[in-house]
Amino acid sequence: MELYDVLRRPLITEKNTMLGEQNKYTFEVAVAANKPMVRRAVEALFKVEVVDVNMIRVHGKMRRVGRNRGMTRNWKKAVVTLKPGQRIEVFGSA
Repeated sequence: MELYDVLRRPLITEKNTMLGEQNKYTFEVAVAANKPMVRRAVEALFKVEVVDVNMIRVHGKMRRVGRNRGMTRNWKKAVVTLKPGQRIEVFGSA
């Protein structure tokens, strides 16, 4: 799996912005990705040193539009902790 396939997008929410103050950044990652893959991808793409990676599987939810019912997709997110003093500029001034 390529580095650009591992990280899908940064997750920018109110809670994740508050985590940025603790040097933690959250990304949506590929379902097949594991911790070493995410570590290598973040270190290579953003030129930072990763201390820890936590992974969370998010299960899809039942949704309906009118009479039609369906499921949202399952996805995976990673919370990446950086070495103190380093930051990722994609997330703004957190």
